[in-house]
Amino acid sequence: MFQMNSVFIPVTDIERSKKWYENNLGLLKVDEWENGSDHGAGYVFSRGNTGLALIEVTEPQSTAFTRKGSQPNVYFNFSTDDIEGDYQRLVDRNVITSPIQYSEEVSMFDFKDPDGNSFSVVQESSNSPYHENHILMLQRQYSE
Repeated sequence: MFQMNSVFIPVTDIERSKKWYENNLGLLKVDEWENGSDHGAGYVFSRGNTGLALIEVTEPQSTAFTRKGSQPNVYFNFSTDDIEGDYQRLVDRNVITSPIQYSEEVSMFDFKDPDGNSFSVVQESSNSPYHENHILMLQRQYSE
């Protein structure tokens, strides 16, 4: 059936953002386009096949929504298997981050890009329902 193909991120300065995302997230550029006022760049991660596209906009736009009770929530998150190492790399590069929060199922932190777009990074523990081993088991069950 379906799978996630690409995520689109609004940025106000495409050149600055291309450098920032390539340097800080290790993205690999697949494509870039410019057609009149439409300017963007498409990327993939070094693992997996989900795409991430930077789309130039004139004004910053939110990458988060507000839950009931006024708590902000990002639309998507990034996963890692080395949350402390990735956190330290972002901190060393002066990226705005929150502290790592640890729980039994998931460890997580937030960071912001140059436009103030908020993102979360998560590392699922082996007992999390979202851990890749559990997801693979579910996918195998549904494909049979």
